[in-house]
Amino acid sequence: MTTLLLALAAGAVVGLALGGLGGGGSMLAVPALVYLLGFSPALATTASLVIVAATSLTGLLAHARAGRVRWRTGALFAAAGLPLAAAAGALSAHLPGALLTGAFAVLAALAAWRMLVPPKVQAQERSASGLGRSTAAGAGLGAVTGLLGVGGGFLAVPALVSVLAFTMAEAVGTSLLVISANSLAALLPRLGATGAIDWAVAAPFTGAAILGAWDGKRLADKLNGRTLQKVFAVALLGVAALMLVTTLT
Repeated sequence: MTTLLLALAAGAVVGLALGGLGGGGSMLAVPALVYLLGFSPALATTASLVIVAATSLTGLLAHARAGRVRWRTGALFAAAGLPLAAAAGALSAHLPGALLTGAFAVLAALAAWRMLVPPKVQAQERSASGLGRSTAAGAGLGAVTGLLGVGGGFLAVPALVSVLAFTMAEAVGTSLLVISANSLAALLPRLGATGAIDWAVAAPFTGAAILGAWDGKRLADKLNGRTLQKVFAVALLGVAALMLVTTLT
C-alpha cells in the first residue's frame, strides 16, 4: 500500500509539472522510480519514457484544445531529434547504472539553472540562423530523451521562445508535441525491456501523471509561470544534489 501511495503521489507531481510547464516533470520521474520505488537506473529510464509519452500526449491534447500548439513548427523541431532519440535509446541499455545516474544528476542541475535564469528572448523567427539553432536544439533534445529517459521540455521551451519567438503559452503547448514524439521514438528500441517493468507500480504512476497533466494545465492558467518554474527549479536542485551524492559514495 505504501508503494502504491508513493507511486500515485510521484505521478501526480510529474503530471502537474509537465502539464503546467511543458517540461521538467520527467526530471522527477527517474529519481522517483529509483529512490522511492526501487527501480534500477536502466529500468527507470525505460519506465520514465512510457510515463512521459503518455502524460505528454495528455497535456498536448489539453493545450491543443486551447489553441496553444503550433503543429507545423513543432513537428519540424521534433523530426530533427527522432533519429538521435532512437539511437541513444538503444545505447542507453548498454551503459552502467552509475554513469546514467551521474549524467542525469548533471542534467537535472542544468535544467534547474535554465529555469531559474531563463534566456533573453531574441526573435529570430524564420531566419536561417534561427532555424539552424532550432534544428540543433531539436537534435540535442532527442539525444537526451533517448539516453536518459527524460522529455527535455526544459530545453525545448526556451529554444522555442528565444529562437523562434513563440509566446510562453505556445512554447509550453508545442513542447509537449516534441516531447511526445521523442519519447515514443526513444521507447521503440527498448520495447523488449518493458516486460521487466513492475507494472503494478508503473501503471498507477502513469495514471496519476495523466490526471496531473490536466490539473497542471489549469494551474498554469491561474498562476504566474515564472513562480511555478522557480519552485520547481529549487526542488530539482535538491534532486540533483541527492543523485550526485549517491553516485559518488
